[in-house]
Amino acid sequence: MAFTSVSRREIYCDQSYCVVMTQRRLHPGYDEDDVPEWADQVMATVAGEVRRRRKELGMSAQDLADACEEIGYPIPRNVIANMESGRRATLPLVEVMVLAKALHTYPICLLYPLGYVEEVQRLPLRHSEPTWEAMHWFTGDRPDDFGMEAEMLRNYRAHASHQRAAIAAIAGEKHERWRFEKAANPTEREEALLAHEEYAERAAHAKERLRSARAFIREDGGTPPTLPPELADLDTPETPNTTEENEF
Repeated sequence: MAFTSVSRREIYCDQSYCVVMTQRRLHPGYDEDDVPEWADQVMATVAGEVRRRRKELGMSAQDLADACEEIGYPIPRNVIANMESGRRATLPLVEVMVLAKALHTYPICLLYPLGYVEEVQRLPLRHSEPTWEAMHWFTGDRPDDFGMEAEMLRNYRAHASHQRAAIAAIAGEKHERWRFEKAANPTEREEALLAHEEYAERAAHAKERLRSARAFIREDGGTPPTLPPELADLDTPETPNTTEENEF
C-alpha cells in the first residue's frame, strides 16, 4: 500500500487500499471539486510528524536512515529528506511502520499525531473531527456496526484482558503461597492463606471468562491466540484442583 498524488476526483493507491487523512476542514456547502487532495494530505501529516519527532529526538535525516537500516528495511537519507519536504510522490505503508520503529513511536501516532494536530478528516467528503475520535475509528474502538469483523476484534480484546487478569491472579497466588511458607507466626500464615484464597478465586473467574472468549472466537470461525505456559491447560476439560488446598 502506498499514498500517492491524486486528482480531486480520484483517490488512487498502488495496492488494495490506503488510510489517509487531512488537517484541513471541509465547510458546509462544499462540492467535490473543493475536496483537498486526500492522499497528499496524509503524506503531509505523516511527513510533518516524522520531522517533528526526528527533531525531538535530536536525530538528523542520516541518523534516521541509519536506524531504518538497522531495523532491516533501509530508507535512504535523500528519501527521508524528499518526504519531509513534500517532494516525494508516494509513501508506502511499510515505510510508515519502519519509520515509527526507528523514531521510537507507533505507526498510528504518525498517522494521527495526538497533541500536535487538533483535527483530521478520516475519510474524503467528510468534515474534520478531533484526532482522538478519528484514531478510535482507525483502531476499531469506535462503536461502528461492522458485524462479524467487529465482533472478532471485540473477542480478541476481551481475550487479552482476561488473559492479563488470569496471569496476574496466578502470580498473586504464587506470592501468597511463598508468604505462607515463610510466615514466622500463625497470624502471618492466616493472612497469607486468606490472600491466597482471594487470588485463587480471581484466577478461576478470569480463566472462566478467558475460556468463554476463546469459545466465542472459535464459534465465529477464528483461531484463538496461543496461550502462555501458565494457561496452557485452559483448553482441556476443567477438573478440580485440590492439591494446593490439601498442602495448605
